[in-house]
Amino acid sequence: MSTDRVPVPDQHIETVKTSGRPLFDMGQVVATPTVLAHLDKHGVYPSVLLNQHCHGDWGVVDAHDAKCNDEATRNGGRILSAYDVEGTRIWVITEAETGGDNRARASTCLLLPSEY
Repeated sequence: MSTDRVPVPDQHIETVKTSGRPLFDMGQVVATPTVLAHLDKHGVYPSVLLNQHCHGDWGVVDAHDAKCNDEATRNGGRILSAYDVEGTRIWVITEAETGGDNRARASTCLLLPSEY
C-alpha cells in the first residue's frame, strides 16, 4: 500500500470533511479484529473513517440519525456513523459523555453491526 496518500472509499470522496477542528474528542479508539481485517484487505485506513466521523460526516445514516448526531455533538450524547466499505457496513460509535465537557468522550469503537 502506498504511504503517500490515505485511501478513501470511492463513495465518500466528495463528502470527506477534514478541515477545521473536530466536533468532539473520540477518547480511547478501539476496533474489532473483523473490521480491521476488512479495512486492511481493501486498503482503507481506519483513520479515514475516524476522521470523517469526528468532523461530522456521518456516512450513510438516515436523516433522523444524522440530526441526532448533530444534536449529540452539542449535548454530549452518543454518536453513530455508518460507512459502506466494499459491500460491508462499518459502524463508528462514540459513546455518550456522562457530565462535564460535551466535546469529550470516553471511547469510540469501529465494529460491524452484527458485532454490536
